[in-house]
Amino acid sequence: MATVAFIGLGVMGYPMAGHLNSRGGHDVTVFNRSSEKAKKWAEQFKGAHAPTPKEAAADKDFVFSCVGNDDDLRSVTIGENGAFHSMKNGAIFIDNTTASAEVARELDAEARKKGIHFLDAPVSGGQAGAENGALTVMVGGEQDAFDRAKPVIESFAKMVGLMGPVGAGQLTKMINQICIAGLVQGLAEGIHFGKRAGLDIEKVIEVISKGAAGSWQMENRHKTMSAGKYDFGFAVDWMRKDLGICLAEADRNNATLPVTALVDQFYKDIQVMGGNRWDTSSLLARLEK
Repeated sequence: MATVAFIGLGVMGYPMAGHLNSRGGHDVTVFNRSSEKAKKWAEQFKGAHAPTPKEAAADKDFVFSCVGNDDDLRSVTIGENGAFHSMKNGAIFIDNTTASAEVARELDAEARKKGIHFLDAPVSGGQAGAENGALTVMVGGEQDAFDRAKPVIESFAKMVGLMGPVGAGQLTKMINQICIAGLVQGLAEGIHFGKRAGLDIEKVIEVISKGAAGSWQMENRHKTMSAGKYDFGFAVDWMRKDLGICLAEADRNNATLPVTALVDQFYKDIQVMGGNRWDTSSLLARLEK
């Protein structure tokens, strides 16, 4: 059993912290900007909550975070009441936020000054994956810190891989989002085309999902997409944040992402339609408006 802090109890962080406690058997202290949610978590999982990231992280072996963006991450790590100010020598900070590779490298440098380790470890699998403890975790950092952290991370994951030095986890997550964007748009267009052609979409998917066109998105989203239901996962606002990170990194490394840029604009159209909180499969709604 390790002593663990978890910072950020959103739709992902809340169940992830829960698995660290219930499945991993670790001693978990949580922090959340809304203290009521932290108190609720502590009551549900018989854990503890703290009023600041600094107090939550004090003397812990591992500190996890899952917050909104780069600035939120800086706030909970190197901000006035950030976790880095109280972490003990040799402790490991594991960031599950989808953020930039740039901020990961920045915080790794700050962590080294304080004698602590930093791993960027964004996740994939959505809310369902978090709730089921079946996330995929893409990690950047040093081998030794990864080896120590992996058994703890596995409390909420089905796959944990070291992708390279700090920043490599975030870069891998960018690839994940780039691939998803194209897949969802393709699926949306296929369903739209099938409906216009007068085909039975369920029969179509039953057949083509077993061939080369099959994907997780097809298996898990085609029914709700076809029914016009878009409240089953990762929100459009968050996807646009992620695709913005991808496109900014592409500017830095000279990658060409024409489909990603186009789908990002399609998601902008969804926002204009009022679908900010719809899930990413709502690209179909744009075609059917």
